[in-house]
Amino acid sequence: MTTKRKKVAAKNNKADSVVKVALLGFGTVGGSVARVLAASRFPGVQLTHIFNRNVDRKRSSEAAKAVPASVVWTDSIDVILRSDVDVVIELMGGLNPVEGWLRKALIAGKSVVTANKQLIAYRGTNLAKLAAQHNVHLLHGAAVAGGVPVIPGMLQGLCGDQVTRLSGIVNGTCNYILSRMEAGADYATVLADAQQLGYAESDPSADVDGYDARAKLCILSRIAMHAELDPDAVAIQTISAIEAIDFSYAKELNCTIRQVSRAELDGKIVHARVAPMLVPLVSPMAWSHGTQNMVVVSGRFGGDVVFSGHGAGGEPTAVAVVSDLLAVAQDCKTVQLPVRRREVTGDFLAPHYLRFVVDDKPGIVSAISGALSKVGANIDSLLQRRGYPKHRLPFVVTTEPCLSSTIERALASVARMDCMLERPLCLQMLEVEDKAE
Repeated sequence: MTTKRKKVAAKNNKADSVVKVALLGFGTVGGSVARVLAASRFPGVQLTHIFNRNVDRKRSSEAAKAVPASVVWTDSIDVILRSDVDVVIELMGGLNPVEGWLRKALIAGKSVVTANKQLIAYRGTNLAKLAAQHNVHLLHGAAVAGGVPVIPGMLQGLCGDQVTRLSGIVNGTCNYILSRMEAGADYATVLADAQQLGYAESDPSADVDGYDARAKLCILSRIAMHAELDPDAVAIQTISAIEAIDFSYAKELNCTIRQVSRAELDGKIVHARVAPMLVPLVSPMAWSHGTQNMVVVSGRFGGDVVFSGHGAGGEPTAVAVVSDLLAVAQDCKTVQLPVRRREVTGDFLAPHYLRFVVDDKPGIVSAISGALSKVGANIDSLLQRRGYPKHRLPFVVTTEPCLSSTIERALASVARMDCMLERPLCLQMLEVEDKAE
């Protein structure tokens, strides 16, 4: 144990000593962390510094009323790095300049608690090694699913299993949008509502296009399956192409639609994808509405374990942050198992939902069937709802299980047909093994 680690441990053995804490970022989550600390008054833990840009504005905010008068407010990161704080809580997000700041904090012997999923997805392994070299902690339980204890549950409760598959809903914004659309709302209206409520940013691409969930999936894969994935290699698909008609057809198939993050270990390869998918109504993921998160972890020995709860919002996320802080303050250890770099593919063997919008004319279904047959894909069902004009007719084909890449080859030729008014929509359909037992 280094001098710094001994110092923290020694503080915990003295009733009159404290572990000093600095907060980087005083937005929604930062303000909630301050409120949780003020309301609970955890013994041996003291907030001493807050860093934020435009610090005067933050200092006069409503959330600042929960901050003790003794706290030092600053817009200079050097004040934090030169201080005697023991733990730095980072809630600012992004890679730069945050990564450099946290590296300096770890080297200076300060433990780090963060909710930064992009940082942990792309740099987590290297930062963990740096923390180990300096015998300090790096905890990130709030980086995935907010207040749902998925990460600590996997690290401690499931480390004895061999996890082979993950599937879940880890982006509350997309779950809010899709569950509202399931109830009849249109995408543009719900997105505007989500932005108004603070669930979605003015530029919603990180959420709706899958980048946020992809980072979280990579973190979960590293922890649960000990597989290091390149986030940029994980396939993503936007939810913005989903329309009301897709929920109508999904209902006919006893399904709904959710943004699902999936990863499955197959020898030395990991199949991974973040995309809107058809989810059977009997699946626990179909029961998740609003901003709820849900993760199903499938182990070789323990079977399926489901984590569920509120994954978005300041207070649920603050609970996870403060829980990590208390673990650091008490010098709690986590199980460390070797992680290996794995190749990743977006290919899954699964049934597929294909929605076409056409200017109807004879021979369309035959041509689509021929394109699928040419690549070895078989049609399972054909659905066509009444009431749509022939000049703009939506209909759906579902296929028997086949590889995603196989379907994509067929659709490349189908999309060039003169009758196609839109690019065909292709969604994976979750199968029996993804349902609740």
